[in-house]
Amino acid sequence: MPRAWFITGTDTGVGKTLVSAALLTALVRAGRRAVGMKPVASGCELTAQGLRCADAEALRAAGNVAADYDDINPYALAAPTAPHLAAAAAGVQIDIDVIRAHYARLATRAEDVVVEGVGGWLVPINLTQSMADVVRSLDLPVILVVGLRLGCLNHALLTQQAIAASGCRLLAWVANTLDDGAPQGYVEALREQLRAPCLGVIPSVQTPAIAADSLDLSVIDR
Repeated sequence: MPRAWFITGTDTGVGKTLVSAALLTALVRAGRRAVGMKPVASGCELTAQGLRCADAEALRAAGNVAADYDDINPYALAAPTAPHLAAAAAGVQIDIDVIRAHYARLATRAEDVVVEGVGGWLVPINLTQSMADVVRSLDLPVILVVGLRLGCLNHALLTQQAIAASGCRLLAWVANTLDDGAPQGYVEALREQLRAPCLGVIPSVQTPAIAADSLDLSVIDR
């Protein structure tokens, strides 16, 4: 079985895709066969090939394993809203068994799989399940992306509690410096209060190729 990780965030817009693509880039540089997956995406654009998600395409570009787009992003939804609402608008029911089947296909081709979530930890995917159920079904350790801004300490600690309550394991976290900068002392506070090691602190306005330099892969090799 390949190594695999699930990337979640303290909220939407905190840099999950940047971190996921950076992690894929770092793994490829380390000589690994790595592929990304975005199981559910809303706000997708209609193209000649069908609905496409920019985040999923970024993961596809960062990896080095050939894979069908449908395996990387099995649920591509048009409406730019919460995934269960976007799915309802499209007349689609998001099914974890379907996600697991696409993940299994990717896992047969790669040594490492990076799975990026949508929104935060408990964002609903249907009326009874959330992204946390996807992670539990795939049995993946979790990497938490914390967008450094006012309020992120509370969001990070709440997410840590929610991950544990879901029966999942927080393996590591990444501090991502957003455009408005990092409040002083926040990284240190996160190091003191999160019960997992820091995978990296990413400076502001970075590309995945540059952000990869800030990640310490030894943290997730444990």
